[in-house]
Amino acid sequence: MKRDPLAFRYANALFDLAKERGQLELIGEELQAVKDVFEETNLLDEVFRHPSITNEEKKSLLKTHFGTQVSGAVMNLLFLLVDRKRISIILAVADEYKRLSYASRGVAEATVYTAKPLSEEERQAVKDTFAKKTNTGELLLDEVNDPDVLGGFKIRIGDRVFDASVASQLERIHKRMIYGNASR
Repeated sequence: MKRDPLAFRYANALFDLAKERGQLELIGEELQAVKDVFEETNLLDEVFRHPSITNEEKKSLLKTHFGTQVSGAVMNLLFLLVDRKRISIILAVADEYKRLSYASRGVAEATVYTAKPLSEEERQAVKDTFAKKTNTGELLLDEVNDPDVLGGFKIRIGDRVFDASVASQLERIHKRMIYGNASR
Protein backbone atom coordinates (compact mmCIF):
# COMPACT_ATOMS: atom_id res chain seq x y z
CA MET A 1 0.00 0.00 0.00
CA LYS A 2 1.36 3.41 -0.98
CA ARG A 3 2.01 5.73 1.92
CA ASP A 4 0.94 9.35 2.00
CA PRO A 5 3.92 11.55 3.04
CA LEU A 6 1.64 14.35 4.25
CA ALA A 7 -0.40 11.96 6.39
CA PHE A 8 2.84 10.50 7.73
CA ARG A 9 3.98 13.96 8.92
CA TYR A 10 0.76 14.55 10.85
CA ALA A 11 0.75 11.01 12.24
CA ASN A 12 4.40 11.28 13.26
CA ALA A 13 3.79 14.55 15.11
CA LEU A 14 0.78 13.06 16.90
CA PHE A 15 2.77 9.89 17.65
CA ASP A 16 5.59 11.92 19.24
CA LEU A 17 3.08 13.83 21.36
CA ALA A 18 1.31 10.63 22.44
CA LYS A 19 4.62 8.96 23.29
CA GLU A 20 5.67 11.98 25.35
CA ARG A 21 2.37 11.85 27.27
CA GLY A 22 2.33 8.05 27.58
CA GLN A 23 -0.91 7.78 25.60
CA LEU A 24 0.14 5.72 22.56
CA GLU A 25 -2.64 3.17 22.81
CA LEU A 26 -5.34 5.63 23.89
CA ILE A 27 -4.74 7.99 20.99
CA GLY A 28 -4.47 5.03 18.60
CA GLU A 29 -7.88 3.78 19.72
CA GLU A 30 -9.38 7.26 19.39
CA LEU A 31 -7.98 7.68 15.87
CA GLN A 32 -9.36 4.28 14.92
CA ALA A 33 -12.79 5.29 16.25
CA VAL A 34 -12.69 8.51 14.21
CA LYS A 35 -11.60 6.55 11.13
CA ASP A 36 -14.44 4.05 11.64
CA VAL A 37 -17.02 6.86 11.83
CA PHE A 38 -15.72 8.48 8.64
CA GLU A 39 -15.65 5.13 6.81
CA GLU A 40 -19.13 4.07 7.93
CA THR A 41 -20.79 7.38 7.10
CA ASN A 42 -20.62 9.80 4.21
CA LEU A 43 -19.46 12.66 6.43
CA LEU A 44 -16.20 13.05 4.58
CA ASP A 45 -17.78 13.23 1.14
CA GLU A 46 -21.03 15.01 1.93
CA VAL A 47 -20.00 17.47 4.64
CA PHE A 48 -16.27 17.98 4.94
CA ARG A 49 -15.59 18.36 1.22
CA HIS A 50 -18.62 20.57 0.60
CA PRO A 51 -17.46 24.10 -0.30
CA SER A 52 -20.47 25.94 1.18
CA ILE A 53 -19.96 24.57 4.70
CA THR A 54 -17.62 26.81 6.67
CA ASN A 55 -14.69 25.62 8.74
CA GLU A 56 -16.48 26.76 11.90
CA GLU A 57 -19.51 24.62 11.03
CA LYS A 58 -17.22 21.65 10.37
CA LYS A 59 -15.43 22.16 13.69
CA SER A 60 -18.77 22.44 15.48
CA LEU A 61 -19.87 19.16 13.91
CA LEU A 62 -16.62 17.48 14.98
CA LYS A 63 -16.97 18.82 18.51
CA THR A 64 -20.56 17.62 18.72
CA HIS A 65 -19.77 14.10 17.54
CA PHE A 66 -16.31 13.52 18.98
CA GLY A 67 -16.00 16.07 21.79
CA THR A 68 -16.47 13.66 24.68
CA GLN A 69 -15.05 10.61 22.92
CA VAL A 70 -11.57 11.79 21.94
CA SER A 71 -8.73 13.52 23.73
CA GLY A 72 -7.69 17.10 23.17
CA ALA A 73 -4.75 15.97 21.03
CA VAL A 74 -6.99 14.14 18.54
CA MET A 75 -9.54 16.96 18.54
CA ASN A 76 -6.78 19.50 17.87
CA LEU A 77 -5.54 17.35 14.98
CA LEU A 78 -9.05 17.27 13.50
CA PHE A 79 -9.38 21.03 13.87
CA LEU A 80 -5.95 21.57 12.30
CA LEU A 81 -6.86 19.38 9.34
CA VAL A 82 -10.11 21.32 8.86
CA ASP A 83 -8.28 24.67 9.04
CA ARG A 84 -5.71 23.54 6.47
CA LYS A 85 -8.39 21.93 4.27
CA ARG A 86 -6.77 18.52 4.68
CA ILE A 87 -9.47 16.64 6.57
CA SER A 88 -9.65 14.20 3.64
CA ILE A 89 -6.36 12.63 4.79
CA ILE A 90 -7.66 11.66 8.24
CA LEU A 91 -8.03 8.01 7.21
CA ALA A 92 -4.41 7.92 6.01
CA VAL A 93 -3.25 9.68 9.19
CA ALA A 94 -4.96 6.99 11.29
CA ASP A 95 -3.29 4.25 9.24
CA GLU A 96 0.15 5.88 9.51
CA TYR A 97 -0.25 6.35 13.26
CA LYS A 98 -1.16 2.68 13.60
CA ARG A 99 1.98 1.68 11.66
CA LEU A 100 4.17 3.89 13.83
CA SER A 101 2.59 2.57 17.01
CA TYR A 102 3.00 -1.05 15.93
CA ALA A 103 6.59 -0.48 14.82
CA SER A 104 7.47 1.04 18.20
CA ARG A 105 6.12 -2.08 19.93
CA GLY A 106 7.68 -4.58 17.49
CA VAL A 107 4.32 -5.58 16.03
CA ALA A 108 3.52 -6.09 12.34
CA GLU A 109 0.26 -6.73 10.53
CA ALA A 110 0.05 -9.50 7.98
CA THR A 111 -2.61 -10.79 5.62
CA VAL A 112 -2.44 -14.48 4.87
CA TYR A 113 -4.28 -15.88 1.83
CA THR A 114 -5.22 -19.57 1.98
CA ALA A 115 -7.57 -21.91 0.13
CA LYS A 116 -9.12 -23.07 3.41
CA PRO A 117 -9.16 -21.67 6.94
CA LEU A 118 -6.00 -22.30 8.96
CA SER A 119 -6.10 -24.36 12.12
CA GLU A 120 -4.89 -22.73 15.32
CA GLU A 121 -1.60 -24.67 15.11
CA GLU A 122 -1.06 -23.53 11.50
CA ARG A 123 -1.82 -19.92 12.44
CA GLN A 124 0.72 -20.07 15.25
CA ALA A 125 3.35 -21.67 12.99
CA VAL A 126 2.86 -18.94 10.37
CA LYS A 127 3.07 -16.25 13.05
CA ASP A 128 6.26 -17.68 14.56
CA THR A 129 8.00 -18.29 11.22
CA PHE A 130 7.26 -14.91 9.68
CA ALA A 131 7.85 -12.95 12.88
CA LYS A 132 11.42 -14.29 12.74
CA LYS A 133 11.76 -13.57 9.00
CA THR A 134 10.62 -9.96 9.43
CA ASN A 135 12.40 -9.33 12.75
CA THR A 136 9.20 -8.43 14.57
CA GLY A 137 8.20 -9.50 18.03
CA GLU A 138 4.59 -10.20 17.19
CA LEU A 139 2.62 -10.74 13.99
CA LEU A 140 -1.09 -9.94 13.82
CA LEU A 141 -2.72 -12.16 11.19
CA ASP A 142 -5.72 -11.28 9.07
CA GLU A 143 -6.85 -14.41 7.28
CA VAL A 144 -8.42 -14.32 3.80
CA ASN A 145 -9.78 -17.43 2.12
CA ASP A 146 -8.90 -17.36 -1.60
CA PRO A 147 -9.78 -20.43 -3.69
CA ASP A 148 -7.27 -19.35 -6.39
CA VAL A 149 -4.43 -20.24 -4.00
CA LEU A 150 -5.27 -23.99 -4.49
CA GLY A 151 -2.98 -25.03 -1.61
CA GLY A 152 -0.24 -23.52 0.51
CA PHE A 153 -0.50 -19.82 1.26
CA LYS A 154 0.53 -16.29 0.38
CA ILE A 155 1.33 -13.77 3.08
CA ARG A 156 1.63 -9.99 2.79
CA ILE A 157 3.53 -8.15 5.52
CA GLY A 158 3.70 -4.46 4.77
CA ASP A 159 5.15 -4.17 1.26
CA ARG A 160 6.59 -7.69 1.23
CA VAL A 161 4.83 -10.75 -0.17
CA PHE A 162 5.89 -14.32 0.52
CA ASP A 163 4.24 -16.73 -1.91
CA ALA A 164 4.24 -20.40 -0.97
CA SER A 165 1.08 -21.28 -2.85
CA VAL A 166 0.65 -24.29 -5.07
CA ALA A 167 -0.69 -22.03 -7.83
CA SER A 168 2.51 -19.97 -7.92
CA GLN A 169 4.69 -23.10 -7.83
CA LEU A 170 2.76 -24.52 -10.78
CA GLU A 171 3.16 -21.20 -12.60
CA ARG A 172 6.95 -21.27 -12.05
CA ILE A 173 7.15 -24.85 -13.32
CA HIS A 174 5.08 -23.87 -16.35
CA LYS A 175 7.41 -20.96 -17.16
CA ARG A 176 10.49 -23.14 -16.76
CA MET A 177 9.04 -25.67 -19.18
CA ILE A 178 8.20 -23.01 -21.75
CA TYR A 179 11.62 -21.33 -21.59
CA GLY A 180 13.59 -24.60 -21.44
CA ASN A 181 14.79 -24.42 -17.82
CA ALA A 182 12.84 -27.44 -16.62
CA SER A 183 15.85 -28.98 -14.88
CA ARG A 184 16.07 -26.27 -12.18
